[in-house]
Amino acid sequence: MPTKAAHPAAATDPAPRILISLSAFGAAEVRRHGQLWFTRLSDAAGADGVEVRSELVVDAATELPAIAQAVRAANKSVVYSSAEGLWFSNGRLDLSALERALEAAHILGATRLKMAIGGFGPTSDDTFTLLQDRLRATDTELVIENDQTPAAGTLTALQDFFDKSSAHGISLGMTFDMGNWHWNGECPLQAAAALAPQVRYVHCKGVQRQPRRWVAVPLIESSAPWRAVLRALPANVPWAIEYPLSGDDLLAVARQEIDQLRSLAASMANSQRLPS
Repeated sequence: MPTKAAHPAAATDPAPRILISLSAFGAAEVRRHGQLWFTRLSDAAGADGVEVRSELVVDAATELPAIAQAVRAANKSVVYSSAEGLWFSNGRLDLSALERALEAAHILGATRLKMAIGGFGPTSDDTFTLLQDRLRATDTELVIENDQTPAAGTLTALQDFFDKSSAHGISLGMTFDMGNWHWNGECPLQAAAALAPQVRYVHCKGVQRQPRRWVAVPLIESSAPWRAVLRALPANVPWAIEYPLSGDDLLAVARQEIDQLRSLAASMANSQRLPS
């Protein structure tokens, strides 16, 4: 593998760390090579860390410890993404899914765990105490993602969840996926304005509309107002690439996309410092 890309000089103002969600390399390719291989590629491309995906883990007993060792050796960060929802469709907390996710995050050394709310609803209020007790016993930060389902990916559903969790004394952050809103016919800019106080982590994802479906694309190919969305979100929270990375030279592709996001972040920071 080619030599690791040099990090750009540190800016005066903190810049968002740039991670790669390993699903960006394509499920088939990731399962073929393994997430450890792509973790090393991401490091060589200059990423500040990776997001490990539960749905792409082939052998957790060997794969997760190996990724943890690689991440520690490179002094990079790691996020664990669980594809399981936090609540069953009947509104009961899926404590087993949470335990599995927390255990995987612990093995990885991940300080942040990403999950969606699943079937959270009107009958879920009495499960907050159980969730709070479990989260108090871990150092892992749980962040809630807007997914592509009506139950867990609309502004109404997310606002209701965060309002209720706050009322029960649970302060949870959010993973804001820029692209997923479109799958539910939602406006990402409206969502960003409403949910910005909760956002701790951003999935950078462009979208285009095909005849029968939305598809994820690089930001510069997106038909959505992605620059405005990023400006509406908190500065300096980590950004993760979650759009497709493909090509004959994956290392060069990943490096180019990371560099573009860093340039964008620098440009946004400079514009905010300019006098009005």
